[in-house]
Amino acid sequence: MCDKNETLLINKNKELGRSVSNEYDELRSFRTWLKWMCVDQSDPFSACLSWFVFVLLAIVVPCLSHFSLACSDCDAAYNRPYDNVVQLSLSSVAALSFVCLSRFVKKYGLRRFLFLDKLCDESETVRKCYTVQLNSSLKILFIFVLPCFAAECAYKIWWYTSGGTQIAFLGNVIASDIVACILELTSWLYRTVVFFLVCVLFRLICYLQVLRLQDFAQVFHVDSDVESVLREHLRIRRHLRIISHRYRAFILWALMFITASQFASLLMTTRSTADLHIYKSGELALCSVSLLAGLMILLRSATKITHKAQSVTCLAAKWHVCATIDSFDSIEGETPVTRATCGQSFPECSEGSDSDDVGDEEDELDNTKFVPAYAYSTISFQKRQALVKYFENNRAGVTIYGFMLDRSSIHTIFGLQLSLVLWLLGKTIGIS
Repeated sequence: MCDKNETLLINKNKELGRSVSNEYDELRSFRTWLKWMCVDQSDPFSACLSWFVFVLLAIVVPCLSHFSLACSDCDAAYNRPYDNVVQLSLSSVAALSFVCLSRFVKKYGLRRFLFLDKLCDESETVRKCYTVQLNSSLKILFIFVLPCFAAECAYKIWWYTSGGTQIAFLGNVIASDIVACILELTSWLYRTVVFFLVCVLFRLICYLQVLRLQDFAQVFHVDSDVESVLREHLRIRRHLRIISHRYRAFILWALMFITASQFASLLMTTRSTADLHIYKSGELALCSVSLLAGLMILLRSATKITHKAQSVTCLAAKWHVCATIDSFDSIEGETPVTRATCGQSFPECSEGSDSDDVGDEEDELDNTKFVPAYAYSTISFQKRQALVKYFENNRAGVTIYGFMLDRSSIHTIFGLQLSLVLWLLGKTIGIS
C-alpha cells in the first residue's frame, strides 16, 4: 500500500514538473529570443546573467539617467520635467513583467506554459493555426515596439545633440553623450520589450483557446454525443482556469500600475506651470501609448475568449431549438399540415439573401443561420436541455479572482476611470 502511494506521488510530481524540451523543436526561435534578451533562466549562469542585466537596465541606468542628467544647471529648454513619471512607469511595469516571466519559465517550462505539451490532443486545424500564430508572435511584438523605439531614438538623439548635457564622465563630452544615449535607449528598449513579451505570450495562449472554442463549436453541426460534448467543454474550462490563475496577478498589477501612471501624467500635465512642449512632453506621451497598447493586448485577448465562450452557449441553445423542432416535424410528418402563407406575420426568406449585408460584424459562431438537423432526434430532450442549462450556468472565460473579463467588465473599468479623470480635471483645471 505504501509503495502504491509513493508511486502515485512520484507520478503526480512528474506531471506537475517542467516538461522536457528539445533544443531543435518549434520553440527554438523563442528560446533564442529569450537568451538575447537575457531573460532565459534555464541554468544557474543564465539566471545570474538575467538578474544582472535586469538590475542594470531596469534600475541602475534609469536612476543614473534621472539623477545625473537632470539638467538642473543647464538651459531650461532641455530639462525633462516628466522624466520621473516615465522612468517609474517603465521600471515598475518591467519589474512586474520580468518577475512573472521568470516565474512562468522556471516553474512550468516554455512548452508547458504555452500548452504545447497538450497540442497533440487537438485537431489538425488547431495545431496548424497555432503553429502559424506561434511563428508570427515575434513579428507582432516588433510591430508594437519598433515605431515607439524609433520615436524614442529621435527624441534622445535630439536631446543629446542639442546640448542637453555637458557631463564628461569619460573625459570627452561627445563620447560621454554617445555612451549615455546608447545606455538610455537600451534601457528603454529592454523594459518595453519585456513588458510586451509577456503581453504577446498571453495573447498567444488566448489565441489557442479561441481556436479550440471554434473547433469545439463544430460538434453542434454534426451528430454528436452529449457526454463527449460535456467532457470537451470541461477540458476547455479547466485550461481557462489555469490561464486565469497564472495571469491574474500580472493583469491586476499591470492595470493598477498603468492606471497610476496615467493619473500621475494627467496630474502633472494639467498644472498651471506645466510646459507641454513636444520635446518635453513627447516622451511622456510615448510612454503612455506604449503602456496602454500592452494593456489593450491583455484585455482584448481576455475578452475575446469570453465572447467566444458566450457564443458557444448561444449556439448550443440554437442547436437545442433546431433539434426540438426537427423532432416534432418527424413525429407530425405523417399528418399533412396546411400552412397559412397569405396571412403569416413573418415572411419566409432564404438565408443567403442577407448574407452579403452581414460582413465581418457577425460572429462566426453565434450567427443567425439555423443549425442543420442530422440525427438530433436520437438525443433526448432532457439531455439537450441539461446541456444548455449547464452552458448557461457555467460561463467560461478568463477571470481575475472570480471577476470575469468580458465586454461588460471592460465597460465598467472604462466608466470608473473616466469618472476619476473627470473628477481630477475638475479639481485641476475646473472642468465640471
